[in-house]
Amino acid sequence: MRLFWILLKKELHAFFVSPVAYVVLALAMVLNGFAFRAALSVLESAPSEGSIVSWTFHAMWFWLSYFFIFPLLTMRLFSEEKKLGTLETLFTAPVRAWQVVGAKYLASVIVYCVLWLPSLFNFKFAHWISAGQVELPPGAIAGAYIILVAMGMFNLAVGCFASALTSNQIVAAIISFTLSLLHFLLGVFIMVVGHKISDTIVEVVNYFAATEHIRIFTAGLIDSRPIIYYLSMSLLFLSFTHHVVEFRRWRP
Repeated sequence: MRLFWILLKKELHAFFVSPVAYVVLALAMVLNGFAFRAALSVLESAPSEGSIVSWTFHAMWFWLSYFFIFPLLTMRLFSEEKKLGTLETLFTAPVRAWQVVGAKYLASVIVYCVLWLPSLFNFKFAHWISAGQVELPPGAIAGAYIILVAMGMFNLAVGCFASALTSNQIVAAIISFTLSLLHFLLGVFIMVVGHKISDTIVEVVNYFAATEHIRIFTAGLIDSRPIIYYLSMSLLFLSFTHHVVEFRRWRP
């Protein structure tokens, strides 16, 4: 485990000494600010059953920031090392492939979680400045950030897999973005054509739909099924990444 923590610190250092983490943080803060303002506008315009939390994470601005985070955080993880030839050098040390994959993945998860901290301060600041007039349901806050972490772990695992497939960072970013977008479009598909297909199909697709998961968790309903789904899919894509890295490690 000592080698794993050394690799993890190396990856975190690589994130925060490069402009990548700060550019992504600035992008997420700006777009989350727009999403928060859009939620306030909805609540100001008319009475609503939804809370400021649910309206914030249903805003178009939220989804804009959501999809661009993962390619930007993961595209360099393996692609850059393969392009520079440092991945082969790394494997001359007594490290295992799972340690390399795990350290890179965990570092990206930590950075991802840091990105969402400013949005939490938005809610706390609104509650404070309004002297408690802006209601912050504890269940909705907890549910929103639980599902954000679970969804992020899955999409970051997809990004790691995409980065392991190619030495071109742009190609890795495109693959990661496309796979994340296709997963999201499952929920949009149901919203558009759900009334035209059977309830069984709608129920099955809703199990995979990110929009449905956001809706449920921001309402304060904590469902273990989406969490298990995202964690299982994260492990699946990390195993794919491990096999790709192992293959490239021993390829002549």
